[in-house]
Amino acid sequence: MSRPYNFSAGPAMLPEPVLQRAREEMLDWHGSGMCVAEMSHRGKEFLSIAGQAEADLRELLAVPDNYKVLFLQGGASLQFAMTPMNLLRGASPAERAADYINTGSWSKKAIAEAKRFAAVNIAASTEQDGTFTRAPAQDELSLSADAAYLHYTPNETIQGVEFPYVPQTDKPLVADMSSTILSRPIDVSKFGIIYAGAQKNIGPAGLTLVIVREDLIGQPITGTPAMLDYKTHADNDSMYNTPPTYAWYLAGLVFQWLKDLGGLKGMAEINQRKASKLYAAIDGSAFYANPVQPDCRSWMNVPFTLADASLDADFLAGAQDAGLLTLKGHRSVGGMRASIYNAMPEAGVDALIQFMAEFERTRG
Repeated sequence: MSRPYNFSAGPAMLPEPVLQRAREEMLDWHGSGMCVAEMSHRGKEFLSIAGQAEADLRELLAVPDNYKVLFLQGGASLQFAMTPMNLLRGASPAERAADYINTGSWSKKAIAEAKRFAAVNIAASTEQDGTFTRAPAQDELSLSADAAYLHYTPNETIQGVEFPYVPQTDKPLVADMSSTILSRPIDVSKFGIIYAGAQKNIGPAGLTLVIVREDLIGQPITGTPAMLDYKTHADNDSMYNTPPTYAWYLAGLVFQWLKDLGGLKGMAEINQRKASKLYAAIDGSAFYANPVQPDCRSWMNVPFTLADASLDADFLAGAQDAGLLTLKGHRSVGGMRASIYNAMPEAGVDALIQFMAEFERTRG
């Protein structure tokens, strides 16, 4: 293989063709005499880059015309606050309420932040003894009549728990899609807001994507700073302040790469095949285990443990030597975690499976 395979949960590996093209354009973008990182965000060169990136993203996700696409900063963590600040619609503190589904570490962070602004109803929680191994079924959701919206995390990056369905609600549905966006087609019209940190399937860290229905823009709670008001960014085409221009440019190259591969339908077939292979290898072995309920397993983040945890360090060292990088599980979960986002080629998953089989043969 030409490069090691990086299984990091984020910042994650980028498609090699994207990196190669960025290298070719580094010193002189299309005869401009400038690197993209040197361009004015209001200059015609960067405006063309930004416009093309948004057009390509809208095409990939079939974003309806009544949605704004915003290229922001602050990661998903800032959206934990911007969502309630913009969707509670000016209600007094005593009247503010929102529904949240708790399925893992990132759900819990979103819930903690929302409690600063509203009474939070936990519509469902699958936490048991501090762990999460499944998503709740639709009939387990207890939705409140006065909630301004329902928030959920379709894929928990740390626990590897993924919703096998889109929750139904008569309120705006908000989704933190940081680790699943662009991995498959989605029906954007089912959501009020979709947000995602870029550093998994979109591009490098520093960029945050927000797709927001237009009727949800413009009535934030009293005291919301201009930079935390979606209307500020929607009215200024995400250029109210200097955006993360180079990250935006690289995201645009990723969008073009996805289009060249046949779009999200083709990407979904690849991703499902990669995940199925890896889970089959884990399930077919008594040496490895995955704790997540099978119908709620993530396509993107695959945690697994070894039968003998004392071998973890040897496994990681051997994987590193084999060019299989950053497989250590999150500190709150332990074991291993293979993040197999869009940019992870199928050959990388095959190499991991081969290493796992050989490690089990020699050390199991």
